[in-house]
Amino acid sequence: MLALRLTRGSHLAVQLRRLLVAVASAGTGFLLLCTLGYAMGHPDSPAAAALRLGWCATPLAATVYFAVAVARTDPATKPRPGLSAIGLGPGRLMAISATTTALACTLGSMLALLFFLHLRGDLTGMPFDGAAAEFLASDQPLPLPAALTLLALVPVIASVSVALVLRPRDLRPASEKGPARSYGRFGVQGRPDRRETFGAYGRFGAHLRAGARGSEPAEQPAQTEQSEGADTTAHDPSRPPPPREAPRGLPWGIAVLAAGLAVEAYANRTRNGGGLSLPGGLADGPASVLAGWVLTAIGLALAGPGLTHLCGRLLQSVSPGALRLLAGRVLMEEATRIGRPLGVVCAVASGGFAMTALYDADAPAFGPLTTLGLLLVTGCTVATLLTAALEAKHARADTTAALLRLGAPATMLRSAAALRAGALLALFLPLTLFVAELAALPLAGR
Repeated sequence: MLALRLTRGSHLAVQLRRLLVAVASAGTGFLLLCTLGYAMGHPDSPAAAALRLGWCATPLAATVYFAVAVARTDPATKPRPGLSAIGLGPGRLMAISATTTALACTLGSMLALLFFLHLRGDLTGMPFDGAAAEFLASDQPLPLPAALTLLALVPVIASVSVALVLRPRDLRPASEKGPARSYGRFGVQGRPDRRETFGAYGRFGAHLRAGARGSEPAEQPAQTEQSEGADTTAHDPSRPPPPREAPRGLPWGIAVLAAGLAVEAYANRTRNGGGLSLPGGLADGPASVLAGWVLTAIGLALAGPGLTHLCGRLLQSVSPGALRLLAGRVLMEEATRIGRPLGVVCAVASGGFAMTALYDADAPAFGPLTTLGLLLVTGCTVATLLTAALEAKHARADTTAALLRLGAPATMLRSAAALRAGALLALFLPLTLFVAELAALPLAGR
């Protein structure tokens, strides 16, 4: 009930993002139901039905990824002072966010079921003169348990993913957490520096004196006065915060990307005429090509934060001015938040470019299900990137307001945003085209 109240009282932009999650869930659920209809209409080809179900994993992953991004930017489930006093701690807010995501995805799944039943003619007459009867198996009764199981995949996976991502965790630095707690004899917290005999705890006040000695604060070092010319801007709260350390996933991303390209090249050399039939009239290829594409996409997603951090560092090189310094510092600060969705978009764009290059002009046009799947994957990844950019904008709202109070012109902030977008485009666009060209080589037979 609380999740419903928070959902109803949210801002219009938040409601629009949840509606987009419901639409993505409806599209994915409809693809899953169409796979069930194909399996019912072709009982003699279970391998083809399993392959169609496997192709639905990509829209499913894109939908879940978008649902998690929307849940992260939901202002109704952000921890705020005073909420823990009324029982709304981080764990309860995480549960509310997961419930809200499940409600949105369930709404989309129910819409997919209604549309699927309408196309089958179970609710009204057969629409479109029965054009959809072939792949929906309208002449057979629909197994309701199987349909509900497929429709439950998106709400369950999305809500579990949101709960795992938003689970309460200690965000304090390691220096502020202190040493890990250990337990001594009889469950007493804290382990003494020296070993004590068995009868030490029997002496009156011995454990109290030991606890008092262990709880005394460490002696603070003497503070020295700042010398003339010392840089005091590092402690100025109105300045942009110092950038975080570089993400450590760039070497792993490059390694996985190289492994994916190597698997595709090896699949091209060992081609034996059999393999998977790609949808939409694309060329056939061995099953290892699909594994290579998956590794390539994972590598780009892992390398995205590191490449974004590197792009921000390059912007600040060679005597930067205030504009380049601000743009590069923001890119380095938001490398993890922006870089991963950007890497996923790069992977999807490279895959789409490779599919377009491999498309046979003599083959029939893309079918409706293939077009729906491509629209789902592309739309969810682009919407996730835009949602991450909006989250980054809200995260640095205090810094932007402080810069405006210091007299920074608004045109400078807009120019810095345009510079960041241009720098990312200049780095990721050639990388996307290069990876797409290498990914298309095995199936093109070059």
